[in-house]
Amino acid sequence: MASDLDFSPPEVPEPTFLENLLRYGLFLGAIFQLICVLAIIVPIPKSHEVDSSFITMQEAEPSEPRGAEVTKKPKAAVPSANKRPKKETKKKR
Repeated sequence: MASDLDFSPPEVPEPTFLENLLRYGLFLGAIFQLICVLAIIVPIPKSHEVDSSFITMQEAEPSEPRGAEVTKKPKAAVPSANKRPKKETKKKR
């Protein structure tokens, strides 16, 4: 009875090129996502150097004083889709 059992490993076919491509593509995608999440979480100190092209643009166009900001007009209340007035229908006689 003990000689009837087969303890050899099961035959697993070699992965094809497309399976390997999919596997490594998923690994690269996961690494990219981790890098993106870490870029959001970990703050990067900003450099204090100022770009020279930015300075020349500021000199060419003088900025307006803070008091002369454009005042925004309040928009009229737009009725939402849920609160539309009901259509009045004429009575049929």
